[in-house]
Amino acid sequence: MTYPAWIEGFPGSITVCDREGIVLFMNAQAQSVFAAEGGAALIGSNLLDCHPQAARSKLVEMMKNQQANVYTIEKKGQKKLIYQTPWYDNGQYAGFVELSLVIPSEMPHFIRQG
Repeated sequence: MTYPAWIEGFPGSITVCDREGIVLFMNAQAQSVFAAEGGAALIGSNLLDCHPQAARSKLVEMMKNQQANVYTIEKKGQKKLIYQTPWYDNGQYAGFVELSLVIPSEMPHFIRQG
């Protein structure tokens, strides 16, 4: 699988796994974020093995039902948006993508009409 060049320089963390949870890709930011857990060496491993039981159960359910999971966290003084969503190849479920983006602690919210 090839990825566009912009993904490597993207300022957020991008991790891609297949339908069984095998990590296929981590951009440079993801490798840095997960350096203590192995960084690039996590590619080829099963992401279910990297999570405690409660999170693992949640991931298994998400993968089974092909449902997104979106939430925010705060860690080491940084607030992040975590967006986990299924991805599809030619219309067939292929796995999950996780985007992790640092967001400001306070940010504007706009309601747009039409």
